[in-house]
Amino acid sequence: MSDVLIYVALTSDCSADAAKMLDPLEGLPVGVKIGLELFVKEGPSIVGEIKKRGFPVFLDLKFHDIPFTVAGAVRSACLLEPELINVHASGGRAMMEAAADACSGTTKIIAVTVLTSMDRSDLKLTGSEFTPLQAVASLARAAKESGLHGVVCSPLEASTVRSAAGENFIIVTPGVRPRGASSFDQKRIMTPSEAIMAGATSLVVGRPITGAADPAAALCAILQEIEEARKTRE
Repeated sequence: MSDVLIYVALTSDCSADAAKMLDPLEGLPVGVKIGLELFVKEGPSIVGEIKKRGFPVFLDLKFHDIPFTVAGAVRSACLLEPELINVHASGGRAMMEAAADACSGTTKIIAVTVLTSMDRSDLKLTGSEFTPLQAVASLARAAKESGLHGVVCSPLEASTVRSAAGENFIIVTPGVRPRGASSFDQKRIMTPSEAIMAGATSLVVGRPITGAADPAAALCAILQEIEEARKTRE
């Protein structure tokens, strides 16, 4: 299981100011998500730079190709020693099994189910008649049976995945927005406290933190919201 509660999503727009932005976050229970945009711009070295500063890294490259190619990509990614890497569950069982076999070291591998920018109309374009919830549940079961450590899903599906996959299964949820924040391009969202209560293991939060005047204060406010929700539930 991942011990990181929140991964702060950095984009290429953040790269020039990443050092300044991450300074006040040091020592807080937070990791950094490096996605395709930033990785392509900065290269593999950005992973090492972030890790040297003490931040666990979620390398969010969403591999999706034939099993042989994805296995090779996973082996290469594990050399960078991120905490998490991911593949697209829609690549199929053979691809996910190859990815799981190729994963090594302390790195854990998870599968993206349905992107949080997608809704049922988007799924129909792929030929699927499933609702997002049905698609996520099906792909999550396949990911677990293929030997992966967890999945990425929207917070709206987290409780369904938790019920289906059990407690020892990582659930990373993007599409998390504090109350009053813009949804931007996300369609299936929840507040941070709602996502954790639904069963999420880790949250991915980008612009509400990176775009804040005080990123550390924004992060601490989210952590406080989650803690208060937990106390209320108890």
